[in-house]
Amino acid sequence: MESAQQQATVDLLSVLAYGELQAFQRLSQDALLSPDLAGREAVTEMAIGEYGHYKILVEGLRARAKDPMQAMRPFMTAIDNFHKSTSPADYPEALVKIYVGDGIAADFYREVGTYLEDDARDLVNEVCDDLGHSAFVIPTVRKMISEDRTLASRLSLWGRRLVGEALSQSQRVAAEHEAMGELLVGSTDLAELGRMFARLTDAHTARMRDLGLNA
Repeated sequence: MESAQQQATVDLLSVLAYGELQAFQRLSQDALLSPDLAGREAVTEMAIGEYGHYKILVEGLRARAKDPMQAMRPFMTAIDNFHKSTSPADYPEALVKIYVGDGIAADFYREVGTYLEDDARDLVNEVCDDLGHSAFVIPTVRKMISEDRTLASRLSLWGRRLVGEALSQSQRVAAEHEAMGELLVGSTDLAELGRMFARLTDAHTARMRDLGLNA
């Protein structure tokens, strides 16, 4: 019989796997919003990276004797609903979502991963890497807002909405899956939970600042 930590590991790898698969599909579509081929290529390369991470997670689940398709299924609705509620209106919003929205979700799951065994924690850290998002998104968004100052206000509001939705979705996933929730709550105290969310907020503020936006 699996321990609570083993089930939490499977849950975390599963939600990340479906998230990466969904990210691949979403970024492939977002690439088409780019007004030029350079942007389309850059976002497509990010999509390919996300699919590579998906394959790594699938193998991680198989190594734990799990059927990846079955393991991912319980997380589909929450992730799909998040992306439906944060569908970008245009290319600038898509880029901010790639950097800010995906970033805060990765930070949260990385924090949860710290309570896993070493091999699972290393796997979570590997697939939560940036994939070069910052090297392309930051200068592109900064150039856009330098050319249209009204854009900065809209994107700042968009960034605030993304972080709120991303944190709510991540907390909901943890709460709805008992082993993951117990891992997070049972491995720390209220003070540490407060520090964790402070770290998440600080990281979000730094990303917004990188883009030239107000958090």
